Amino acid sequence: MGSDPSTRPEEDLMSERVPALRVPPIVFAHRGAMDRAPENTLPAFELALSQGATGLESDAWMTSDGRVVLDHDGVLGRWPRRQRFADMPRSALPAHVPTLDDLYASCGSAFELSLDVKDPAAFDAIVSAARAAGAVERLWLCHDDLAVLDAWRRADEVVHLVHSTRVSRIGEGVRQGAVTLAEHRVDALNLHRLDWSEVYAALCHRAGVHAFAWDVQKPGVVEQLLDMRVDAIYGDHVDQMVTVVGRDGVTSR
Repeated sequence: MGSDPSTRPEEDLMSERVPALRVPPIVFAHRGAMDRAPENTLPAFELALSQGATGLESDAWMTSDGRVVLDHDGVLGRWPRRQRFADMPRSALPAHVPTLDDLYASCGSAFELSLDVKDPAAFDAIVSAARAAGAVERLWLCHDDLAVLDAWRRADEVVHLVHSTRVSRIGEGVRQGAVTLAEHRVDALNLHRLDWSEVYAALCHRAGVHAFAWDVQKPGVVEQLLDMRVDAIYGDHVDQMVTVVGRDGVTSR
């Protein structure tokens, strides 16, 4: 099955079902309920929670006056007049772009929050906002650079850290990669849905690392990932994910 030892299903991984770390898995609403409301807006986040999402997902940027805002691209306008959020105060941004404080004020804190931190300089402000809301233990901060995650772990022992990557970029293979994440006290490996397998999820769980899957858009895919025992799924269609997880999320695992 290839030279990567993590792709060879050893007897101890295939003869027993290695349990998930989160049962049921977290249902992260990708940019809120973006199939029903404008993405990354308070109405989209509120709707996702009302549909039963147990987590929200967004992208975090820092403004020039130190506010954490939630938006996918972090820019305003079109080239050649495009402006970065980092170069603008919060007051110059459109009203529909929420701050992290706005999110907690509107939605409370009884949900898991996954943020793709596009501006690493926003880390301290993100953690401070979550701690003020009593939500730091439900905060998952994602980045594709392990060195960045290392710096964040040294800065805070509580916040959950997530390595977002693809299997093709894990040069040491998934088996050793999961061990490396555990050694660096990174809590989760976030892969595209097509990268996951039952063996890969088991390797992560054996190392104490959560298995997160993104781009989960169809009920059949949700079922496949539940059978692999992933710990979280990210998708656009909240109602569909919630229905499948509610039906199969516990009993099938």
